[in-house]
Amino acid sequence: MKTKYNTIDKNLFIKNRQKFVQRMRPQSIAIFNSNDIFPIGADSTLPFQQNRDLFYLTGIDQEETILVLCPYAHLEEYREILFIRETNKHIAIWEGEKYSQEQANDISGIKSVFWLKDLNKILGQLIPQMENIYININEHSRAERVVETREDRFIKKLQKQYRGHNYLRSNPILQHLRSIKEPEEIDILQHACNITEKGFRRVLPFIKPGVFENEIEAEYIHEFIRNKSKGFAYSPIIASGNNNNILHYIQNNKECKDGQLILMDVGAEYANYSSDMTRTVPVSGKFSQRQKQIYQAVLNIKKESTKLLVTGNNWLNYNEEVGKIVTQELLNLNLLSLNDVKNEDPKWPAYKKYFMHGNSHHLGLDTHDYGILTEPFVPNMVLTVEPGIYLPEEGFGIRLEDNYVIQSNGEPYNLMRNIPIDYEEIEDLMNA
Repeated sequence: MKTKYNTIDKNLFIKNRQKFVQRMRPQSIAIFNSNDIFPIGADSTLPFQQNRDLFYLTGIDQEETILVLCPYAHLEEYREILFIRETNKHIAIWEGEKYSQEQANDISGIKSVFWLKDLNKILGQLIPQMENIYININEHSRAERVVETREDRFIKKLQKQYRGHNYLRSNPILQHLRSIKEPEEIDILQHACNITEKGFRRVLPFIKPGVFENEIEAEYIHEFIRNKSKGFAYSPIIASGNNNNILHYIQNNKECKDGQLILMDVGAEYANYSSDMTRTVPVSGKFSQRQKQIYQAVLNIKKESTKLLVTGNNWLNYNEEVGKIVTQELLNLNLLSLNDVKNEDPKWPAYKKYFMHGNSHHLGLDTHDYGILTEPFVPNMVLTVEPGIYLPEEGFGIRLEDNYVIQSNGEPYNLMRNIPIDYEEIEDLMNA
């Protein structure tokens, strides 16, 4: 089975499984399911998206896949097992090629690959020998568990059949592991950022008064797909005029007009890994003096807050310091007064009137990736930096965002260092 992206070295997935197994309790088994293919209506479905935890541990990008990790199994061949959908000529004709057992082994590095029909028999041999069963529930702080997933259904069945076992959560282990990237993962993230750069450079000369937001979106998706991306890592925000001030504006259907700014929060995915860029540019190719003033303030916040993403710092301290940086810039702009700051509500500081969202989030297989926010920053965590100042009364807002890798010493490394951000360079490129 061929994917759009280039083959990933299976040693990445071998390392990821080893890290997980090292954190399992004795006499335990862990089970991970793929995602469903979600229906739209009639016989239509959404494009398949693999469960990120399963992908992290196997590299397998196909539906109806199950991973079993059982390091305490008596038989070595049962210590890690991959179950995949059995293919045949009929499936190949109607749906296309699916993984063979040999291909699944080559991608994942798992020697024991079985068809799904063998799952219940093998679990029936393994689970009675174990005391603990690790189940995989999405516990991301932003997760909304509205739709019952393939994993949810599997867990219900498992708990009904094996009621005497101790059930443990795999998610706390994965939250920690996935927040710290292997070098191979950083290379993939860099590739995703490079594709995003190509998209941005493509759209700059295209933007002009009279162009519609959706036309700009189309330019991005064209460039992403032609560079082996499946497309956007998340729903793109192409927001002109006062739409700048709608944080999750995704309609992307308005005409871009002279004098407006256009805020573009977009990122290409590559091999299921996300990039996440925001740039705000003038529709006419030239910033007004007021727009330049606010733009430079946002860029100042970005530069200063980036310096705080260092080993040993922590989320609480980081956000407190970012708040101070934003407050000072707003004071410099006379958007806040000293009296505003003196009388602010500590639970909702004065600067939140103009900058109401977070400044950073973890990035990886998910755009808002796993990361335990109470843990200190360590090398190879990847985070965004995305300050903004929003002025609905003035009809515009500005946000800027890059992606950074925390280093062992000093400031983080910018994966988007080659994407233009200074307003002079943006104006030059738009008017070339």
